[in-house]
Amino acid sequence: MKLRHKKGFALIETLFAVSIFVLIVIALGMLARNIWIYSSYVSTGLSDSINGRRALKLMTAEIRTASTADTGVYTIAVASGNSFTFYSDIDGDVLKEKVRYFLAGANLQKGVTKPTGSPLSYNPANEVISTLIGNVTSANIFSYYDENYDGTTAALSFPVNIALIRLVKITFTTDKDPNREPAPSTFTTQVSIRNLKDNL
Repeated sequence: MKLRHKKGFALIETLFAVSIFVLIVIALGMLARNIWIYSSYVSTGLSDSINGRRALKLMTAEIRTASTADTGVYTIAVASGNSFTFYSDIDGDVLKEKVRYFLAGANLQKGVTKPTGSPLSYNPANEVISTLIGNVTSANIFSYYDENYDGTTAALSFPVNIALIRLVKITFTTDKDPNREPAPSTFTTQVSIRNLKDNL
């Protein structure tokens, strides 16, 4: 009498197939997670880079054209490690705005005060503040140099004699999360104030 073999999967074959399926699902899940994390790192780094460069470009353009205020006061009002205030026509309306770049916690901010009244004056209550970039980890971002700056000259010591300033160096570091990638991004530039040059 012949024995008939039943068609179908044995228990061991079924367990083996399920195990392989589970391993594939786990591997795909880990791959998706790694892709998401890497994408997040790249996106954060790219965003920081774009925002940092945009902030430096704006600051450079406005500081370079600083000049005497419409009230007759000197070009630079405040020059400290975490704040720089000057006068410049940043919107092309002939009148010079009072521009203040400063650190407020982890934010690099910009304050603009338009001159009003007759005679003209800069009312602090009219200052409009905006944030240029967040996640700044630097305590000080400004350093100042006199007419003798040659690329290696030491910065003017604080408190700075404002009348000696001819060049402003801006350096700041951003880091969205110090405990994860990407690494901190550092941005730096230096700006000569055209209207204060002695060698014209």
